[in-house]
Amino acid sequence: MAIAPTLTALSLGAGVQSTTLLLLAAEGVLPRPDVAIFADTGWEPAAVYAQLDRLADVARAAGIELHRVSKGNLRAAATDPAHRYASVPYFIRNPDGSNGIGRRQCTSEYKLAPITRKVRELLGANPPAFRRVPAGRVCEQWIGFSTDEIGRVSDRRRVKYLTNRYPLLDLGMSRKDCQRWLAARGWGDTVKSACIGCPFHGNRAWRDLRDNHPGEWVDAVAFDAAIRNGGARGSSLRGTAYLHASRVPLDQAPIDRITRAERRDDQVDLFDVLAEEGDPDGCSPYGCRSGTPTQGRAAA
Repeated sequence: MAIAPTLTALSLGAGVQSTTLLLLAAEGVLPRPDVAIFADTGWEPAAVYAQLDRLADVARAAGIELHRVSKGNLRAAATDPAHRYASVPYFIRNPDGSNGIGRRQCTSEYKLAPITRKVRELLGANPPAFRRVPAGRVCEQWIGFSTDEIGRVSDRRRVKYLTNRYPLLDLGMSRKDCQRWLAARGWGDTVKSACIGCPFHGNRAWRDLRDNHPGEWVDAVAFDAAIRNGGARGSSLRGTAYLHASRVPLDQAPIDRITRAERRDDQVDLFDVLAEEGDPDGCSPYGCRSGTPTQGRAAA
């Protein structure tokens, strides 16, 4: 029996890195994958869905088939007492006052599992479960890890029918490189892909939600209140759960505090502006200036 050709699939989160990969392929910088697969948790921000719709147009024009798959609505499952739900890494305040954090199963169950199931289907596994892939059929899966995420890369092969490739590493591109590349092509408003109520949001993301997306902020605050004792069916928490690392209700959390990570990121952004726009004082005909702004300063 002839071996089916290798399938190339982009794992599409519709965030910065995977958007860069799809556009690089559409431009011909990378070979075009056969498909791109987006796993919908049912609780993505509106900006991510808008981004996905825009990417669908690009993929269609480039001849890349885009599939949307889903296990269901993570938010609804996490707050339904009658529903078994994947563990979310909530921040826990234990009864003795110590801190803990929940296990992270939501990504595995709501992102990885639906994508892998679709890959098996596309490789020819039989319905309805699509469990067994015919021998010899393999998918090369593109994952958008950038150079600043190299610690997340694993060469371990979980299943025989999947091999991972990291094109951004091959190109030597960091997340900042991706952001610059996107901005130069009119995609500078690409947002980070994450659920509205993801506990891994930093203060910047929570502030953006509160200040610019009030409906989504209200939703996150309501969800935070609903998960205080665990939310859905299963073993109740021995402590109390929160979305913010401060372990206080989200609408009381100190999200206006600027973290060191944000300061570092802002410093990099300043250098990006200087690199793109040049020194604000320009270049003197008498030689190169030091780079320190002199506007508004009297001449000696």
